[in-house]
Amino acid sequence: MSRTTADKNRWLIALSAVAIHLSIGSIYAYSIYQIPLNETQGWGTSSVTLAFSIAIFVLGITAAFLGKYVEEYGPRLAGLSAAVLYGLGMVGSGVSVLLGSLPLFLATFGVVGGMGLGLGYISPIGTLVEWFPDRRGMATGLAVMGFGAGALLTGPLGNFLIQSTDVATTFFALGVLYFVLMSLGASYLAKPPEGWLPAGMEDEENAHEKAKSALSGLDNLTAKQARTTPRFWMVWLIVFINVSAGIMLLAFASPMLQQVGGATATTAAFITGYIGIFNGGGRIFWSTLSDYVGRTTTYGAFMVIQIVAFFVMPAITAVWTLAAVMFLVITCYGGGFACLPAYLSDLFGTDEVSAIHGYALTAWGVAGVAGPQLASFVLEATGNYTSALYVMNAALVLGLVTVLVLRWRIGRVQSSNRTSETAASD
Repeated sequence: MSRTTADKNRWLIALSAVAIHLSIGSIYAYSIYQIPLNETQGWGTSSVTLAFSIAIFVLGITAAFLGKYVEEYGPRLAGLSAAVLYGLGMVGSGVSVLLGSLPLFLATFGVVGGMGLGLGYISPIGTLVEWFPDRRGMATGLAVMGFGAGALLTGPLGNFLIQSTDVATTFFALGVLYFVLMSLGASYLAKPPEGWLPAGMEDEENAHEKAKSALSGLDNLTAKQARTTPRFWMVWLIVFINVSAGIMLLAFASPMLQQVGGATATTAAFITGYIGIFNGGGRIFWSTLSDYVGRTTTYGAFMVIQIVAFFVMPAITAVWTLAAVMFLVITCYGGGFACLPAYLSDLFGTDEVSAIHGYALTAWGVAGVAGPQLASFVLEATGNYTSALYVMNAALVLGLVTVLVLRWRIGRVQSSNRTSETAASD
């Protein structure tokens, strides 16, 4: 089989994706703005937090509606558009702070910045799947590892800038930095040439079909077709539950460590700082493992691990033991994002995976609001985190059942399609 050569290095494509995701992953360091905005602007905690919730919600909606834009115009233009939107959102946030306007802050950071987040998140993913048909999970995990680890860059840098200058200047400086990083990353992004295969795949039988196709026995579907299938909505529900569980811990890690584990505020803050490492590390670990054990098995493992974790957490009194369990849950949270693009390409093929991925990410936008709100409601009603953990545990059990039903459904569709192919060939 002749092999088409590529004029770009696929590992540099992956590095470009990391540059984009590392920039937009700064959203996870949003808490660094909380106290400075409280003190300098007099905005209440709930008002400042609302900007974060809006950004996450708009991320999901943008990913859903602009997935077709990425497919039509390509990852480079989409990535550059994301750089402009996210950069404008950050610079606009600085302007809103100078003007003391909360509505403008919600519009710039939440809406404009959120659109940049959503478009930036999906821009490189479909391209990576095509460049790494032999290691779909590892490649997408590498990119979204940058998103999970974004707080590690922005946290210390943002704090330094706030202390050295002021909040508005910090937004200006970071906005320019993210625009440059995202633009550089987007400029190198491109789809592989038609017929290109990585070394090692060119001699495989039906290699070109395998590189683009879904799992054996499953049809390649368009985004419109995919979202009408039961398996898409089962994946959506699984992602929603997995994100709700993880984002609940992200929102309440520090107070839970203090109330349940008896940690001091300083210790809790120290432990919380490590969450970004496990969020990012879990993405590359689980996505790489999924290439070998399968994506359905991996999502089943997420549910089982978290069911056990949420059940035992209320009884743990040792601070670092509780922290270790939290870290494990956060790896599942990050791993769920990392495995998703590869899983969708397994189930529906790679032809419109960016658009399908965008639709699936609406689960993230909804969970970003539902998870913390559910925990807050139960906490206010009961006065402790135990009930909130058990309520989330019930949702995780539903998630495990959904994974099992999805596995059965996939097997049924594969069997039906193979029977039809056999009959047609007779």
